[in-house]
Amino acid sequence: MSAVRYFRKGMSCGKGNRSEQIERLKKEIQTADGIVIGAGAGLSTSAGFTYSGERFDKYFFDFALTYGIRDIYSGGFYPFPDEETHWAWWARHIYYNRYIDAPKPVYQELFELVKDKNYFVITTNVDHMFQKAGFDKKRLFYTQGDYGLFQSVNPDIRETIDNEGWVMEAMEAQGFIRDENGVFQVPDDGRLSMRIPTELIPKCEADGSGVVMNLRSDDSFLEDSGWRNASGAYSDFLKRNEKLHVLYLELGVGANTPVIVKYPFWQMTMDNENAVYACLNYGEAFCPEEIENRAICIDGDIGEVFMEMKK
Repeated sequence: MSAVRYFRKGMSCGKGNRSEQIERLKKEIQTADGIVIGAGAGLSTSAGFTYSGERFDKYFFDFALTYGIRDIYSGGFYPFPDEETHWAWWARHIYYNRYIDAPKPVYQELFELVKDKNYFVITTNVDHMFQKAGFDKKRLFYTQGDYGLFQSVNPDIRETIDNEGWVMEAMEAQGFIRDENGVFQVPDDGRLSMRIPTELIPKCEADGSGVVMNLRSDDSFLEDSGWRNASGAYSDFLKRNEKLHVLYLELGVGANTPVIVKYPFWQMTMDNENAVYACLNYGEAFCPEEIENRAICIDGDIGEVFMEMKK
């Protein structure tokens, strides 16, 4: 029975005011036998990985002017006129959302809170920020893919392809230059190419076939050996801790894919009387009334909540 059908009463914002709920969250992190972190796009947004506004205007201004693209997300679906332009876009898209540090240290602050705890992370984010912040890669499950990976269009090729080297070449080919910290920046004259050389269009080394991003968009998404191992590790963690004092800590999960984190966290909290559910979200912090006595719901920017927890 799905969580949507199981919970019948209504939604709650938890009990207690903001400061009381923050204190409860601090205590739960300190005392829980296990912490399951479920992260969505709101966590990376809090860390500064926004898909519109200043970052988009700075690094994708030419695509905006030429094609009318308004943000990074929608640009990923734009029907570019040729492969050279398509992959020039994707080199930038990948680089500025995978191979640079997040503008704000929200992931690092989260790591400091849980690094000595028995934790596991499941996330729909594809930006790799958990590993960059120090989280153990053996305790991470990226359910929706990774910006750092390609997959072959040939379904018989069952392994993904690391794209870092290609991304760096494609960024240089467009005219980006590295600053003193090694980060690619727009040159002072603002002159960039929106096409990469034909010979740089990425191919699968195994058979020369074309590639696509290893991002879940339909049933062609490749769940490679790394994905399957992470899925198994997550299932094992849940089983080992299912009757213990578990904190299900949901961070920035919206309504796009609630069946991956939100609904299972509600259900597992309901099924384990020792469990506590915590939701940190901007404008969407709520829980079913059935678990409100064991729930913490904090509405606000996640990074700001972490700062309040330090006080």
